[in-house]
Amino acid sequence: MKHGKRFRSATALVERDHVYGIQEGIELLKRAATAGFDETAEITFCLGIKPAQTVVRGTCNLPHGTGKTVRVIAFAKGESQSAAEAAGADVVGGEDLAKRIQEGWLEFDKVVATPDMMPVVGKLGKLLGPRGLMPSPKSGTVTKDVGGVIAELKQGMVEFRTDRQGVVHSIFGKASFDAEALRENLESLIRSVAEARPEEGVKGRYIQKVAISSTMGPGLVLDPAEITAVAEGE
Repeated sequence: MKHGKRFRSATALVERDHVYGIQEGIELLKRAATAGFDETAEITFCLGIKPAQTVVRGTCNLPHGTGKTVRVIAFAKGESQSAAEAAGADVVGGEDLAKRIQEGWLEFDKVVATPDMMPVVGKLGKLLGPRGLMPSPKSGTVTKDVGGVIAELKQGMVEFRTDRQGVVHSIFGKASFDAEALRENLESLIRSVAEARPEEGVKGRYIQKVAISSTMGPGLVLDPAEITAVAEGE
């Protein structure tokens, strides 16, 4: 694959086979984000789990948000519908909303539902599931407190889940954030992934490798010792 001049210049900032302290890595991520738009700060966790047997998933409330406008829809009725609307849901509905999605409308980022609406939402599994949009009790998006969850999603709550290789991909802000805000978001996410450690299915060290990058920038591997310290609350 042939990379452009901008990417090669950004890559030249990175030392091969070097691991970076969290602060150093964040500052370099910001320097390497030279695209003509506000790049997203991204993180990858390689976990020491047996992915065929174990799934790691959870949520994290980023203290400084994601820097993105999150479009949230809700399946709710009655008082829950009013709560969802008051919390800022972009669209609230039931069978009518399900029909709209079945007809091809997918202009949303998150889906929240009350437990009693899951029979309606369940019909959308083939559409929402492959896109990672299916609400779930484990991720907190199937809840009686739809208003509270919607407010958290709007403010910067991110969901994470391991893929088939036991890897978690997430975002933790924008390259335009100041370094301290990015660091606080990053450390919150590390702690959340650490707290989601399963009781079974872990082989060796749980968090084996963490790397960060901007959308168009090179990957930066972070110092495992610093990651462990943050994960353990030191």
